[in-house]
Amino acid sequence: MTAKVNISNRHLQKLNMALKGQLHFDDVMKTLYATDASAYREMPLAVAFPQDEEDIKTLIQFANENNTSLIPRTAGTSLAGQVVGHGIVVDVSRTFTNILEVNKEEGWVRLQPGVIRDELNKHLKDYDLFFGPETSTANRAMVGGMVGNNSCGSNSVKYGSARDHLLEVRGFLSDGSEAVFKEVTQEEFEAKTKLDTLEGRLYKDVQEMLAPAEVREEIAKEFPKPSIPRRNTGYAIDLLARMQPFDSNGKPFNFCELIAGSEGTLIFITEIKLHCNPTPPKYKGVLCAQFDSIDESLKANLISLKFDPTAVELMDKYVLDCTKNSIEHSKNRFFLDGDPAAVLVTEISRDSEEEMRKVAKELEEAFKAAGMGHYYKLVEGSDVKRVWDLRKAGLGLLSNVPGDPKAAPVIEDTAVDVEDLPAFIAEFNKTLDKYNLTCVHYAHAGSGELHLRPILDLKVEEGNKMFKTIAEEIAKLVKKYRGSLSGEHGDGRLRGEFIEFMVGEKNFKLIERVKRSWDNDNIFNPNKIVDTPPMNESLRFMPGIETPEIKTTLDFSYEQGIIRAAEFCNGAGACRKTEKTGGTMCPSYMATRNEKNTTRARANILREYLRAPYEINRFNHDEIYEVMDLCLSCKGCKSECPSNVDIAKLKAEFLHQYYQANGAPLRAKLIANFPNLTQLAMLTPGLFNLMISNPLTGSIFKSITGFAQERSVPKVHKFTFKSWLKKRTQKKSEKKMVYIFCDEFTNFNDTEIGLKTIELLEKLGYEVHWQPHVDSGRTYISKGFLTEAKDLACKNIEMLKDYITEETPLIGIEPSTIMTFRDEYPSIVHTHQKDDAKNLAENALMIDEFIAREMKAGRITADQFTEEEKLIKLHTHCQQKATGTQVTGKQMLSLPKNYKVQIIPSGCCGMAGSFGYEKEHYEISMQVGELVLFPTVRQQPEDVIIAAAGTSCRHQIKDGTERTALHPVEILLDAIK
Repeated sequence: MTAKVNISNRHLQKLNMALKGQLHFDDVMKTLYATDASAYREMPLAVAFPQDEEDIKTLIQFANENNTSLIPRTAGTSLAGQVVGHGIVVDVSRTFTNILEVNKEEGWVRLQPGVIRDELNKHLKDYDLFFGPETSTANRAMVGGMVGNNSCGSNSVKYGSARDHLLEVRGFLSDGSEAVFKEVTQEEFEAKTKLDTLEGRLYKDVQEMLAPAEVREEIAKEFPKPSIPRRNTGYAIDLLARMQPFDSNGKPFNFCELIAGSEGTLIFITEIKLHCNPTPPKYKGVLCAQFDSIDESLKANLISLKFDPTAVELMDKYVLDCTKNSIEHSKNRFFLDGDPAAVLVTEISRDSEEEMRKVAKELEEAFKAAGMGHYYKLVEGSDVKRVWDLRKAGLGLLSNVPGDPKAAPVIEDTAVDVEDLPAFIAEFNKTLDKYNLTCVHYAHAGSGELHLRPILDLKVEEGNKMFKTIAEEIAKLVKKYRGSLSGEHGDGRLRGEFIEFMVGEKNFKLIERVKRSWDNDNIFNPNKIVDTPPMNESLRFMPGIETPEIKTTLDFSYEQGIIRAAEFCNGAGACRKTEKTGGTMCPSYMATRNEKNTTRARANILREYLRAPYEINRFNHDEIYEVMDLCLSCKGCKSECPSNVDIAKLKAEFLHQYYQANGAPLRAKLIANFPNLTQLAMLTPGLFNLMISNPLTGSIFKSITGFAQERSVPKVHKFTFKSWLKKRTQKKSEKKMVYIFCDEFTNFNDTEIGLKTIELLEKLGYEVHWQPHVDSGRTYISKGFLTEAKDLACKNIEMLKDYITEETPLIGIEPSTIMTFRDEYPSIVHTHQKDDAKNLAENALMIDEFIAREMKAGRITADQFTEEEKLIKLHTHCQQKATGTQVTGKQMLSLPKNYKVQIIPSGCCGMAGSFGYEKEHYEISMQVGELVLFPTVRQQPEDVIIAAAGTSCRHQIKDGTERTALHPVEILLDAIK
């Protein structure tokens, strides 16, 4: 095992100056890169972001001269600790991201390791090509990591693993020399062995190692069955032994078969050439069959495989139950009937819809003939993606369980011959029964691999010991079936110590020899595959780790405390998806591509520093403040993170506590007190508007408040919405009665929209009332002033609880404020008010939600609106996306039968309340807008209507594109006959 070496900051600073890219060795960045998606944690020496290949050569030279190591990293979604270690983590995900060449005729692509798998396929689509292997993390997993782990994914029954597609690799060897590995003839192989270079010695050594027939026989005897397609057991010397020149009937020699699955321990890859398949058949359907037991579903799996599926995946009841409380994934349970013990999802892809349906029906009949299953549903079209989204969320969802016992990633990657799978799983579960353990079963039934996760508490000694005990027990079972202990997640630190047992002492010495031959000084990713420390050391959670109970203003009782709320994040990295994938989470990462700006980073920093030594209170850490700074509080993570990590809530609590120790900045106080200060401005609204719009006085105002000079400051109306509501004459109606919520933004700035909302509702026949209330508290929550926010929330509960019901709902105009009733109020009010808060939350609706609900009830119809044709591009507010209500805006605006409404596939607009006004955040704010929203708006002809419900969204669109966006209420009011 490689020992840690002390290297001074002076040496690291010198290295930083030698790089074109960046080198970070501060505690914050090292902490963020101390973990991946596995159970492991180890503080690295530094984190490097190389700019180009010269930087990588410089890093290799430094590692050789200073007896340290390099840990190649892309998205950091590895599950066996592959990118955790004490050397320099080298993150290529920001710069090595180019697709270099596509050859349609020969069916290959050449690219750099930081290209995201799904984005590669978006690019290849123009060439009618497709890279098959698809991990559940494919929207952020990068090709370099997929090659390093030999990743497979759900469709491996059709497309195999990354190894099956790897044609050529270029990169640097441990001595800094550049090498290219690809298929070679026997003559070329012989010529390579004569080179007086490290590359030449690699060919010569493998020739000497595998030439003896008895060596190859021992390999064939001990390695996993050749019939197992998912196989990552040590280095793939078994595959090399079946090539020429060692097997005259084998395929030409190619070191790429060894490099795939080598986890960055042999070569630092800079370019990859991949084989691509033709685009898959156009018509896909998934037959979702429900079963009463895991065993029954696994036997049915063998039937599915007879129908040439592109994927066969399993989800058990535990995983499915985890989806019930997920905002994002609960809506994807549409294909389920009741609560089955297991669901087998079989994907059928064919060239015609008729053929696909025919095969699916034949499969259903085969299940029935065998007496297997009790409910079968064929899902087609766009809903297929929803089924797969539910399945892919499995890993993250497993962390969304309160408490310390979690589904542990310890034996989750075993693979056996698919014919052996039912018997293997039966024995597997008997082994767990022996230790009174329960387990989660999900994933790749079709290729003989299930992700099996026992529920363990790694924070206690018993759980730590069981972590290793169960690994040892299952290793014996896998060996009995001649399976692979790792099917696709790799050996890493987790399974490295069991490789010798799995392949035998003689073969393990060959594996060690490979490492010494390629990297004798352990420059590349040491302590993975070989020389691994005990697998229950250096875990993220070790026995005795403190999980202090911290008093908070917001309620974290469901999560069992704020630290455990942060621990919901398991590092799966769904927050690293980009704007090309879609969604909201995480806007600051999308704009910067910096790990520091991910949801994962923010959860990590909280988890680490809330346990750290402190003064005054546990939140008094500038490190947390630094990492939280670029969180826009968009709430995207609350719905899109599979574990539902709500960073906006965590940030609000952090700021509240941090200010207790350090005081609050002036600007934060000004923004939080926006309603009170604006009320003063309303004494002379004309004068205020003149001051903020005049170049000189406006600039002074922005300088004092800390706002960006480039921003326009919203003007106030000549009177407030609330004053108008107090004076208005109440119109009676025999139709439904509703209450309007006069939010602080509509009250002062968007008063006209408030007036139009009343006019719209009354023209539609509703009796609109206003019950006096206070401000929503949104500005206070966003800036961490939770005491003030709690006071307002509690007052609103008391003032509105006796009026707001399902029959008399509270209607909101501004999403960020009305959603406060739904999101934060139940978490911030007094305990005795929680039931009232929950009732109010259920009946607090955005105007578009209310109208969509009334449409469904038949109380509002298209006949009431114009037949004129119009095209509307709708940007939905982050709070609406987070609560899964963005579709109601489209439904509302589609009421006029000839109005065509298209939702802009944007995430956060970038303004995010006050965030985009703040001078140090202005550039990031505009970068977020430029991802999708601004370009889409600029492309629209003048007659296309731009719609946005959020006041900050409309201001961002105006500042970024010079186009005026309308509130949906304004558009619908104009459409009434």
